[in-house]
Amino acid sequence: MDTVEELNGTYFYAGISNLSVGELFFWIFLDTVDAQLGITDVATVASIILGQPSRPTRGKFGRAIRGTSIASETARRYLDIELPFRLPTFTNTSLKTLKPMFVTNLGAFVGRAVPVVGWGILAGDIAAIAFKATVKYNTIARGSDKLW
Repeated sequence: MDTVEELNGTYFYAGISNLSVGELFFWIFLDTVDAQLGITDVATVASIILGQPSRPTRGKFGRAIRGTSIASETARRYLDIELPFRLPTFTNTSLKTLKPMFVTNLGAFVGRAVPVVGWGILAGDIAAIAFKATVKYNTIARGSDKLW
C-alpha cells in the first residue's frame, strides 16, 4: 500500500508531497492504470489493429469500406466455410449506424469479430480502471474531497 498523509490541507502520496485533490486523483489513476494493464492489453490492442481495413482489396459494392483487415483475410483463408444461416457482424461503417451487416461465411464473421472483441476488452479495462481509481481515491480523501 502506498504511503498517504495529509499535510496542511494537501496530500502526500507515493513519494510526492503537497498534492491537491485533483493531483492526488491523477496519481492514483495512473497507479491504477499501471496495475490494470498487462499482457492481455497487448492482445487487445493487436486485435484492434489487426481488425482495421489496412490491406488493399479488389472493388467493393455500395457503402463498403475500401480494403480489408489482416484478421479478416486470415480468417477467410482458414475458415472458408459457408453457413446455411446469416450471422450479424459489425464494421467501422455499420458501427456508426448501429446496424449490423450479415454474412454467411464463418471466416468473414470471425475476421470481423476480432476488433469488436478487442474494443470490448478495452472498454472493460477503462471501466475497471475508473472504478478502482475512484474507490481507492475515496478511501484516501477526506470528507468533502471525496467523489461520492
